[in-house]
Amino acid sequence: MSEFVSEINYDRLIEKSLKNVVAEALKIAEAQGLPGENHFYITFKTNFPGVEISRYLASQYPEEMTIVLQHQFSNLTVMPDCFSVDLSFGGVLQTLVIPFEAISYFADPHAKFGLSFKVENHGENPAMQNDDSVEEEEEAPRQAASGPATVVSIDAFRKKN
Repeated sequence: MSEFVSEINYDRLIEKSLKNVVAEALKIAEAQGLPGENHFYITFKTNFPGVEISRYLASQYPEEMTIVLQHQFSNLTVMPDCFSVDLSFGGVLQTLVIPFEAISYFADPHAKFGLSFKVENHGENPAMQNDDSVEEEEEAPRQAASGPATVVSIDAFRKKN
């Protein structure tokens, strides 16, 4: 820690530790795949700086998107500040890069486990992938090994305020 701290922000420390839980769960999936019936629902802010998604997905989900990692994902790579994964949308394989700070919700319904996060400082995302058009993607789609991904509503898993 290089900067002087005038006050300990325990809420921020807890958030950071819980994001590490998400990273560690993703590292397990990266190393060996998902064990048993475990699967992840990950909701993230699509306009958060550092998020990389196609313009097509960004236009469909301008603020928030939920992905499911279960059987139909590939190339999961966990880095210190983010992860990337390949998912198929409408038969078109797309790579998503998601900073951990952009995640607003993480759940493993099989384990009955879920975490909600405050996402701060989100706005226009200059790092969005430059897709000229959706038609270009549709002309030469890369097929996912397991089939299309599905974006689902996770409202049933959210805590009621």
